[in-house]
This record gives sequence, C-alpha cells and structure tokens, in this order.
Amino acid sequence: MSRTTPDRRSAHRALSALALLTLTAGTVTACSDHDSASKHPPSPSAPSSASPGTSRADEAKLHMIDNGGHRLAFHVTRGHGSTIVLDSGGGEDSSYWKDLVPRLHAATGATVITYDRAGLGKSDVVPGPWKVESAVSDLESGLQQLGVTKNVTLVAHSQAGQIATCFAKDNPKMLSGAVLVDANLPPLFTDEGIARLVALSRPQVYAAKKDPDKPQNRQLISTAESFVPTNKAYHKVTWPDAVPATVIVSEKTPFDGSPEDAQRWRDAAASFVQDGPHRTLVTAEGSSHDVPKDRPDLVLKEIESMVAAQH
Repeated sequence: MSRTTPDRRSAHRALSALALLTLTAGTVTACSDHDSASKHPPSPSAPSSASPGTSRADEAKLHMIDNGGHRLAFHVTRGHGSTIVLDSGGGEDSSYWKDLVPRLHAATGATVITYDRAGLGKSDVVPGPWKVESAVSDLESGLQQLGVTKNVTLVAHSQAGQIATCFAKDNPKMLSGAVLVDANLPPLFTDEGIARLVALSRPQVYAAKKDPDKPQNRQLISTAESFVPTNKAYHKVTWPDAVPATVIVSEKTPFDGSPEDAQRWRDAAASFVQDGPHRTLVTAEGSSHDVPKDRPDLVLKEIESMVAAQH
C-alpha cells in the first residue's frame, strides 16, 4: 500500500463498465440544489420496523423504509456512538458487504448500516429513469427514519461515489467523514472522459437491452439514458471542505489493459484529494477495481482510522 496526502477478468470488466455509469439518468442536474429530504418527509404510515431494532447488537436487522411510495431495505447492525453506512457500486446490493460488516462492527463497536438501492436486493423497483437526487433522498429518508442524524462515516464504492458526493454536499453536518473506495469522482468527468466512458460502455448497454428485466441490466439501461448531460453537471460538483475524506484508488483501476484510461482514473483521484483540505489518497496495491473483495483488510483499516479520528 502507498499513501499520500494534498480472473474473473471478462466478467469483472463488464461489471466495471456498469459501475462507471454514474447514477444520474433522466435529469441534467448532478445533485439536488435543495434539501431533498424535505420533498420526501418520513411517511406517517412508515412501518414500525423503522424504529431501533431489538435484536442482539451483533445481528443485522432488516428495516423496510418508505420513501415517496416505494420501500427500501436497510440492514442495521446496532452498535453505539457513531454510525458507518456502506454503499455498494453499480449493480450490487447490500450483500456485497456481508463479509466486511461483522468485522467492522467488531473492530469499531459502531452501528453499521447497509442498504439496497431502489431496484436492487429487497428494495422496490422504481419505474422510469434513474435520478441521483432520488438516490440521495432514499438514503436521507432511511437514515432519518432510523434516527441517524449525526456522526456518520459514509463508505462508497465505485458508482456510489456520486451518491456520496451529492449526499455530502446536501448534508455536511451529518457526516463526520467518508471513505471513497475506487469511487466515481467529479474530476474524471471531463468532456473527453465522458466520451471515452460512453464508448467503453456501449457494448454492455447493447447487451443489457436483450435482458432488460435483470436488475443489473435495468439499472444500466436507465442510467445510460442521460449519461452525458448529467455527468457534465457532476463534473462541477464540489465536495464540502468540512467533511474529511479518504480516497482509496486501486492500482489496476477499472481500466486494467488501457494505460491511458487507467492514468485518467488515478489522476482524477489525485486531483480530488488536492482540491480540498482534510483529504488523503491511499493506493490499494495489487488490487483490481473490486477493492473491498481484493483488499478487505485495507478497506477495514481505513474505515477504522476515519471513525477513530472523529473521537
């Protein structure tokens, strides 16, 4: 591992292309410009499971949260003090973190939350184009109904980096820090970068349309619909200076085999770290884009460090 401050190959490559299609279909704004939670206040008929669970602290409990007429699955391992929220990459649901959650809970004692974004896992499908502000609203509503309002460490892998960036912009006081794991970051999405990503993902989008009911394919198709204008807007979004962030970048990147694109990925991560205070860059040596699976000890260590730094 190097650190600085200011073969599943074919299948993995296809997943990487999916993961890089940032979640912003159907709108030309990269983030909401207002408190999206105010548009979707907690439903008075929200299920009782939205209140704190009574299961043992080391067991995850399912809470079905209502937001704007659809239900989302939040999995909560109760702890004390701070809260760690894990958000998976494109096409992945909360099960992506199943091996890391018990280790993270044991190491930190914090409450650990994973969740299924709309259309994935146990969460309802939401028809129509995918919108990043809707994803932010879903996460905000879930945390509010679970009683989580402060001391949150947000961990985002890959595509979830855009949700994390927009969430942080709207809710800087809720976050005590973030760990961005080989995440989509605004500096990547220059006009040239967007064009290259569109070209890269075109075969996967075409293939997905042959089986549009598969959750991962449904997400990819809806995301691709407004990829260019929404990512032009995302390129201009800034991370709040008040929220510390650790950026873990994979050594191989999602573009293993394309040196030029791999360098663009690394440069975007470095640029993000240099653009604001309280940011740290960590390289996951030997890792593919699938850092939480390839280097779980490193991800665990960086989350632990971020949580500890806030006490």
